[in-house]
Amino acid sequence: MGDLKSPTWICLKGFLFLVLGLFASGLLLLHAPQLRVALLLAVAIWAFCRFYYFAFYVIEHYIDPTYRFSGLLALAHYLLKRGRG
Repeated sequence: MGDLKSPTWICLKGFLFLVLGLFASGLLLLHAPQLRVALLLAVAIWAFCRFYYFAFYVIEHYIDPTYRFSGLLALAHYLLKRGRG
């Protein structure tokens, strides 16, 4: 499968991720409608967003501007390789 290049399909894919996240969060809160669960879910979402920012912005712009990551597996491979060298 090739890279997704169509702006329309890229936007649709992003929107579908949003819908999936809202659906999963809603089901989780319906399953356990507690303030603690809602707060932990919010913290988890925030932390994953910050990790994504770290993985695809901070590393490329501040740690190694010459490397471009294609995904989280490429990031893990880079970090493991960098640790050995």
